[in-house]
Amino acid sequence: MNTSQFALRHIGPREEEVSQMLETIGVESVDQLIYETVPSDILLKTPLNLPPAMSEFEYLDHITELGKQNKIFESYLGLGYHQCVVPAVIQRNIFENPGWYTAYTPYQAEIAQGRLEAILNFQTVAIELSGMEIANASLLDEATAGAEAMALLFDVRSREQKKNNVCKLFVSEEILPQTLSVLQTRATPIGVEIVVGNHETFDFSDEFYAAILQYPGKHGQIFDYADFCKKAKEKDIKVAVAADILSLVVLTPPGEWGADVVFGTTQRFGIPLGYGGPHAAYFATKEEYKRSMPGRIIGVTQDANGNRALRMALQTREQHIKRDKATSNICTAQVLLAVMAGMYAVYHGPKGLAFIANRVHQSAVTIVNALNKLGVYQTNDAYFDTIVVKAAADVVRPIAESKKCNFLYIDAQTIGISVNETTSIKSINKIISIFAEAVGKEAFEVSSLDSESALPQSLARTSKFLTYDVFNSYHSESALMRYIKKLERKDLALNHSMISLGSCTMKLNAAAEMLPLSMAKWNNIHPFAPVEQAQGYQTMLKRLEEQLNVVTGFAGTTLQPNSGAQGEYAGLMVIRAYHHSRGDFHRNVCLIPASAHGTNPASAAMAGMKIVVTKTMDNGNIDVADLREKATQYKDELSCLMVTYPSTHGVYESAIREITGIIHENGGQVYMDGANMNAQVGLTNPATIGADVCHLNLHKTFAIPHGGGGPGVGPICVAAHLVPFLPSNPVIETGGSQAITAISAAPWGSALVCLISYGYICMLGSEGLTEATKIAILNANYMKARLEAHYPILYTGERGRAAHEMILDCRAFKANGIEVTDIAKRLMDYGFHAPTVSFPVAGTLMIEPTESEDQAELDRFCDAMIAIRAEIAASSAEEPNNPLKNAPHTLPMLTSDTWSFPYSRETAAFPLPYVVENKFWPSVRRVDDAYGDRNLVCSCAPIEAYME
Repeated sequence: MNTSQFALRHIGPREEEVSQMLETIGVESVDQLIYETVPSDILLKTPLNLPPAMSEFEYLDHITELGKQNKIFESYLGLGYHQCVVPAVIQRNIFENPGWYTAYTPYQAEIAQGRLEAILNFQTVAIELSGMEIANASLLDEATAGAEAMALLFDVRSREQKKNNVCKLFVSEEILPQTLSVLQTRATPIGVEIVVGNHETFDFSDEFYAAILQYPGKHGQIFDYADFCKKAKEKDIKVAVAADILSLVVLTPPGEWGADVVFGTTQRFGIPLGYGGPHAAYFATKEEYKRSMPGRIIGVTQDANGNRALRMALQTREQHIKRDKATSNICTAQVLLAVMAGMYAVYHGPKGLAFIANRVHQSAVTIVNALNKLGVYQTNDAYFDTIVVKAAADVVRPIAESKKCNFLYIDAQTIGISVNETTSIKSINKIISIFAEAVGKEAFEVSSLDSESALPQSLARTSKFLTYDVFNSYHSESALMRYIKKLERKDLALNHSMISLGSCTMKLNAAAEMLPLSMAKWNNIHPFAPVEQAQGYQTMLKRLEEQLNVVTGFAGTTLQPNSGAQGEYAGLMVIRAYHHSRGDFHRNVCLIPASAHGTNPASAAMAGMKIVVTKTMDNGNIDVADLREKATQYKDELSCLMVTYPSTHGVYESAIREITGIIHENGGQVYMDGANMNAQVGLTNPATIGADVCHLNLHKTFAIPHGGGGPGVGPICVAAHLVPFLPSNPVIETGGSQAITAISAAPWGSALVCLISYGYICMLGSEGLTEATKIAILNANYMKARLEAHYPILYTGERGRAAHEMILDCRAFKANGIEVTDIAKRLMDYGFHAPTVSFPVAGTLMIEPTESEDQAELDRFCDAMIAIRAEIAASSAEEPNNPLKNAPHTLPMLTSDTWSFPYSRETAAFPLPYVVENKFWPSVRRVDDAYGDRNLVCSCAPIEAYME
């Protein structure tokens, strides 16, 4: 056994297990299975052109050395990103803990109560600090949250405004530049006209439906917007406010002076800079907008016993369900980072946050007073943490950089300084010394912080916040550690058992891939730091782009999109820009197969495209004749086809090259959804099947953890003719020669977690990547062979093989009174998270085992499904008191003095012998979604507080 080979550790089945699995399937070799599964005309003829695989030790040595090329400066750049302290107890017990970072999105609430509580804490922080009524479970970053605010307020315009096509959005010139760029990207396709200007001279014309303000302004000035909001309300102009969350501890929250939406980033609540991400944005608004609010909402409900339980609320408002009627394509959040930010507030509590905020403000005041003595004067008349001074930038900059400090050089005579939680007396004295040298005066030192305030008295916060017990109980490390552990024990994650979600690829997140994220040389760089200070990052990101080019067969990549849905949108906007560059402004029809994931039509709608759905045949494949007919019908307007490969039904459709050819013949481009890329890597690729652009879910195929619903990274890879249109950034130059405006806030999106995918590819190499794909297909077909005698398999390829996933048809079980949801809940009693429920076909389960699971784990899951099938057979619609309808079974049920069920406690909780050895207990009984939606509560407040 070659112990230095990473592929040996990443891939689950051992050699002898592979032989047994092949025998069960009925093939002689893995290559025969691949031949019977993947159409021969799309198989790659040569191996991937990648460097030899590194061992774990070699990779960690490599990434440590590469990290030394990153220069860690004290960052005073601001612009929405700040150095902060990541509490070690949170870093060790959440950020570095697979019990937190390998969990799946909490669709199965009964086994996600810990994570749901942590997100509820986050939502409460957003509500209380913003002064709003409702908040979601986080968004991707501040800039995209701003775009969501723009879209929400556009959606909730009055009937009169819609009738009169009121479509102008006023954006204050104080907005962060990256937010403005993303707003510009998102506005035009949906029909919004952005007008940038000074809020103090805005005329409140009835041509405007909304305004977006920055609080404090981009360079630190605090404005009192109360009068602005009053005048806006009189003209039915809604107001959204981008607010620094730490400043809201000491400033009057926007909700108290009339804002309709408040959004921002929570990065400075204990999240590493990470060269731009991932960081959790917050988004809070009025309850009346709850059904238009983007993203997910965690709500309070009750379980079957009437006990308090949590779950994702109002799921029918999710954008992938709305499809082409969507106002957003958000289908993920930044859960892991939101959990950390919420826990930061739990750890510090309201008093701790007040101490931090006041100290940050006093640091800024102290610097201003010191610089005044040097004759360097500050121009903001009210500020929280950011000051603007008048000094020669060309003199200050070399001195500052020689002392490893980054300031914001606004123009030749104007310098911004944003202080933060890490700013110490030593740091302040260094800043003083820099400016003293620049003006030729003798430096001096301060020994303590000045106590006066530069906050406007009229905007001093007077309302209380975070008064609930959870924010006032866990301020020692031992207390917080135990609270985190208590929540962790309520969650089933990948460190307990296989999570076999089809289309979601819950593969191993190897420890060697994760370790660099905690290295100071990687996690502590501002995204707008001069690129010469981030040469380690620049090298890594460039190599990752090159690796992804090789894997996809394409010519260029952008890593900027920080979710798969955002990648979809970016790909469509690049196609749009390409058509426009050729004068084809009329090409706006997007063909989408009926079987596509709901974010496909949602993304196309956001990109301003007209969606035309093509038929799917009875065998689940695209109806080529219908596709040809529609492509011909719309040939003069055809923009693109959105296609998933292998299909959403888990099949390598043999007609794929004919399909892409039809689109090209009619002047369109082919967008390939990369959700199922785990079944392509090393065997085929998007370029070979005829696509022009694809997005990749790095949090699926390339091993970034799901984190309970985020972080994600959704880069797009494009053919040569689309490279010029890859997205830019307004602060750091990125993108092509005809770049579209920004897709997300940071130049390279969530750069920190790109280290994971870089490591994954470096350590697997060409041979390992290809083997991983083959074993993913082997594992799926092994499970198919074991299960098909018990469950109908809905779709297969022409030779009866599955791709890397398969669909079990559970609709016939309704005759026994059993729904597919009952199977999902019963699996919890067997220690497993359910596969994907009712997607892409209602009443089905979609299973994807990934290559990381060994035969023993596959067998445990199959044994559970076979046992459940026997339970289904023993069930009847007339007698619903059975293990499936009552699932999941909790510890209080099993230890109760009374047992009123017609089956044994052992059947309920220990249905198979392996469960006894490693029992996972759901912490609540089945949740009542309808009750929670009728009584919507999305904060820590007791439900009584929301009921009359």
